[in-house]
Amino acid sequence: MLRTLRSVLRFRRRARTRAERLRAQAANIDDLRSLALRRLPSGVFNYIDGGAEDEVTMRANSAAFRRWNFAPRVLCDVSQVDTSTTLLGRRLPIPLVLAPAGFSRMPDPDGELAVARAAARAGLPYSLSTVATRSIEEVAAAADGCNWFQLYPLRDRDLTRDLVRRAAAAGYQAMMPTVDMAVSGRRERDVRHGFTLPPQIGLGTILDGIRHPGWTWRFIRSEPIVFSNVIGRSAADGNTPVALADFINTQFDPGFSWQDVAWLRGEWQGALVVKGIQTVADARIAADHGCDAIVLSNHGGRQLDGAPPALDLVAPVADAVGDRVAVICDGGVRRGGDIVKALALGAHACMAGRAYLYGLGAGGEAGVDYAIELLAEEMHRTMALIGCTSVAQISRAHVAPA
Repeated sequence: MLRTLRSVLRFRRRARTRAERLRAQAANIDDLRSLALRRLPSGVFNYIDGGAEDEVTMRANSAAFRRWNFAPRVLCDVSQVDTSTTLLGRRLPIPLVLAPAGFSRMPDPDGELAVARAAARAGLPYSLSTVATRSIEEVAAAADGCNWFQLYPLRDRDLTRDLVRRAAAAGYQAMMPTVDMAVSGRRERDVRHGFTLPPQIGLGTILDGIRHPGWTWRFIRSEPIVFSNVIGRSAADGNTPVALADFINTQFDPGFSWQDVAWLRGEWQGALVVKGIQTVADARIAADHGCDAIVLSNHGGRQLDGAPPALDLVAPVADAVGDRVAVICDGGVRRGGDIVKALALGAHACMAGRAYLYGLGAGGEAGVDYAIELLAEEMHRTMALIGCTSVAQISRAHVAPA
């Protein structure tokens, strides 16, 4: 009996690093979300996790992928699977762009720097937000990767022009005006939690901090959080507590139009990517304005509740303009298989935000590394199981309505 027990009993080796602990605790992106929920104060977690109003569109983004099944081909030689592709002239190991996210130093003190470094290691583009808590120059210095700049058009046109020129000087490779925020969506979880930047301290905040001592200790030891790209240029730059909705509604330009996209095309010499396209008609207009790529996006369900899920737009938009512009699907990606489904319907790549933010919240920079690794491994496995050895082989024949 002792010999039998010795043959089956094995003590698990103690995880020594944060990366090892994450691998032991999380099998997928949803597990990283659960870890982030435990590690982060409720206001911070719900800022990452929440959407607009009833969050119908936010849930629909992910649900759209479940409405498609795979149609796998078998007895194919899949001993060598290549998940790489080319996007805007750059070779990527997987067709994925890390989406822009404001307030990224809230889940982890390194914030945008951690995400940019992880993206650079993985060979993927990282999109820095206008309302980032690290500046254009700080990110460029920290990560010599493929950086994109996500531009929110501001009422101060001189400041907008300055942001464009700073991104060019810092070597950013794409400019991504985001066009679905003429006004701020009502993110009711933020309203309930009184979420501001920096956080305002109250009894609830103190109690939440006590329940999450690790996060609280790192937060109080870090430098103050501000909107680093506009510090000193606006009265609402994060030096005093400001609600994100108030910042958007007072600083963003609701008059930004296709005429301004043409102006931006003249100002920016690199790739121009318009984010926030939600109809075939606007996809055609973007192509007519010389955009290099469009991002089918409803802002992760954080703007207009009731907007169409991004995946539902992929096929009709790809049919209309896919030969003229790169089509990127943004919203609801939680699995590498989701990326494959979007490619099968005609997308050239996907964009993901919450997936890596859950990793950042769960384990800092190592968590972002792991989130990317999970998506890459799942994509590789899915391609093998449906009989595809290259991205070019993925087609609509590989999916069917559920």
